[in-house]
Amino acid sequence: MTLPTATYRIQFRNGMTFDRACDLVPYLKTLGISHLYTSPIFTAVSGSTHGYDVTDANEIDPTLGGRAGFERLTESLAAAGMGLILDIVPNHMAASPENGWWRDVLAFGRQSAYASHFDIDWSEPLTLPQLGQDFDRALAGGELRIALDETHGNFALGYFETLLPLNPTSYGALANRLDDPVATRMAEAAAETSGEDFNRTMRDILFEGGDRAILQQKLEEVSADLDFLRNLLEGQHWRLTHWKDAARHLSYRRFFEVTGLVGTRVEDPAVFEDVHRLVIELVRHGKVQGLRIDHVDGLAEPKAYLDRLREAVGPDTYIVVEKILGPGEVLPENWPVAGTTGYEFIAALSELFIESSGLRILDGAYRSLAGETGNLEESRQIAKRLMVERNFAGETDRLVSIAAGIFPELKRDEIATALCELLIAFPVYRTYGDGGPLSWQDAAVLAGTASQVLPKLDDRSACDHVLKLLEGKIEGDAAHAFRIRFQQLSGPVMAKATEDTLFYRYNRLLAANEVGGEPGKAPGGMEEFHRRMAERARLQPHGLSASATHDTKRGEDARARLYALSEGADVFAQAVERWRDMNRPWLQELADGVAPEPNVEWMLYQALAGIWPEDFDRGRTEELRERLADYAVKAVREAKLRGDWTEQNAAYEEAVTTYATALVAPENDAFLEDFERVLQPFIAAGYLNSLSQTLLKLTAPGIPDIYQGAEGFDFSLVDPDNRRPVDHERLAAWLDEAGPIAKLQAAALKQRIVAIGLQLRQRYVDLFARGDYLPLKVTGNRRDHVLAFARVHKSDFAIVAAPRLMFGWLDPGVLFAGPEFWEDTAIAVPSPLHGLKADLVTGKTIEPGGSISVAALLGSQPVGLITPL
Repeated sequence: MTLPTATYRIQFRNGMTFDRACDLVPYLKTLGISHLYTSPIFTAVSGSTHGYDVTDANEIDPTLGGRAGFERLTESLAAAGMGLILDIVPNHMAASPENGWWRDVLAFGRQSAYASHFDIDWSEPLTLPQLGQDFDRALAGGELRIALDETHGNFALGYFETLLPLNPTSYGALANRLDDPVATRMAEAAAETSGEDFNRTMRDILFEGGDRAILQQKLEEVSADLDFLRNLLEGQHWRLTHWKDAARHLSYRRFFEVTGLVGTRVEDPAVFEDVHRLVIELVRHGKVQGLRIDHVDGLAEPKAYLDRLREAVGPDTYIVVEKILGPGEVLPENWPVAGTTGYEFIAALSELFIESSGLRILDGAYRSLAGETGNLEESRQIAKRLMVERNFAGETDRLVSIAAGIFPELKRDEIATALCELLIAFPVYRTYGDGGPLSWQDAAVLAGTASQVLPKLDDRSACDHVLKLLEGKIEGDAAHAFRIRFQQLSGPVMAKATEDTLFYRYNRLLAANEVGGEPGKAPGGMEEFHRRMAERARLQPHGLSASATHDTKRGEDARARLYALSEGADVFAQAVERWRDMNRPWLQELADGVAPEPNVEWMLYQALAGIWPEDFDRGRTEELRERLADYAVKAVREAKLRGDWTEQNAAYEEAVTTYATALVAPENDAFLEDFERVLQPFIAAGYLNSLSQTLLKLTAPGIPDIYQGAEGFDFSLVDPDNRRPVDHERLAAWLDEAGPIAKLQAAALKQRIVAIGLQLRQRYVDLFARGDYLPLKVTGNRRDHVLAFARVHKSDFAIVAAPRLMFGWLDPGVLFAGPEFWEDTAIAVPSPLHGLKADLVTGKTIEPGGSISVAALLGSQPVGLITPL
């Protein structure tokens, strides 16, 4: 396998096409990227902004440039000696009539050739939660009509722009009522054809027949007969329901809470082949060198899937999985993959850059104003219970039904209680038992969960029985189905409760509220970072090391700046108290309380600090206000405390956005002046944090992944803010600039460090792919302010020195502390590394010896990267 030395993630759509990506290849080559790493490229629903709502897994999206554009891109990459990694989506597809497979299922139900492609419970009609109100009201309100779908050549039920194909067996009743020759011929043909022949035959009749306009008019007239329309819809393979009913009842497995994404059954070999036909072709023809597997935890049997994929694409294809590892969790060792997409690397960075004593100060200040939301563990339990009992009530109830069928002697409510408590107490996203004995890791997870749950229950019987199912001690199809579905549910419960609820409720330090992070954990400092990197070198040295992705909660440099709040905790806490007083006039008293509440105020000041532009112009605040307001709305909906995506609280949201936009209103002079003044040392420390974490990502175990534009500074918020277009022309111009680092602006300096690190990795492939991770001892008065380690492979080595916890020690506009700060601090160098060396950042020579003076190394530059001469 040819391993990437570095990947560069780009988000297609939103203006990014294959031809635009072709234009980036020379720049990325110069930067030191070995592999372009793309968001999904297969055809998605019209207007998709992300591509995960795939409608055709075997077609490259024409809106991106189609197959021809893709070929131009792969040819450009090959000519530059670069590879391509594709993000593929095996777990779900769009539940949309634009998806030909789904449309066929809507028309033919269980008889569809694609009925088994989707995870559907066929014990009832397929539920379609698309109505804005209940069915009877929608029908009475004239929102439903019978129409011609001229694109596909069939009769359909029209609901605004959506056209749902009718069951061909209902064409006869429709033709009888219409008294139209075209409708009659369609009904006669419908009884004799199916599948692709059906669509082709219907289109031929429709376009070779009579006047379609007259037929459409007749359909409108028939649609006015509500009794006829109701009876016609009773004969369909699907039932329209209110979209709010999906949480309580849905007959298909969805992706998280997204009813527009239906789960696929790639555990079925035939479905696997259909879903991966084009992907496998692209790999075998040398167009694609790597695959990123989206949401691997959503699959029924991840290991079996990965084994099948590995067999299909061969041993030389680089594969990583999107997998969030919980505390102490490691990737299953028998998965045939290189590693994960790197969320755990972000968590390791937080150990290093969050200051423990300052975090305690923040904790005290935050708890004094946040009330019950200031208790992390209580908030976590409340959020998970909300997911189990409300947001995923239908999925939970389905599990209860399966268990009740297996154990008829148990009371249903006792099974439900046991199941809910197990899901709430589950400490990781999921286990992976699909038959046979559990792995040691999964067995430990279940044992630990049971030890928490059983003492809470008055009757242990139901819980004991459920645990036996999860342990695989009971055989049979129903037991297997229960086990798989529990595993497919525990992940979404954890993700939605933690990432999309808790992380918007518990706002002590937003920098710690990151995918895969543990915001309540005390940071372990350099010792814990070294431990994690040594483990990473041992367990997944070729996984991606990310500092930002399209799914992270904020840009990597916004997070780096917010880390510094833990160092200047008393400054920030006092400032928030002052700012709240300054902006008190913008608070509103609503029927359900003051808005925004103190917890949200605290969150908004941090969010604003993270995106605050160094060159703030009071005359040009419109974009900043809009970004902050959009974030505020998303944050309070995700928090689900006074409204959410389902039950939006318009008055509350308006009050929060009014407050947020007032913060950066040009006329808010006193606040803006004070905010800008207070923020200066945080900005300076944040810049240095950014440069340090960048160097660490480039040199620590793992393969560095650069998110689009983040080779410069990225102060974005959560999506869609982090998917804004990137000014690659400006970035390319920076890279072309020559000159010493002292003359570079901060963002260009970050890019220069990226280029230096990536080019080093290309020169010394084995050093970074196979080299040991060696923590280096730091001595002296400032030893806690610099992390040092070496990568060593045979006679090759690189020494890394990265400052940390530098809040208050930096002069304005200077990205390093002078020699007087570092005093006697030194890095101990093992004897094999004693020779003459050079720092790649500045080019200065490092004399031979057993130590490196940090004052000499970092007294005039931000970070150090040293290699032998």
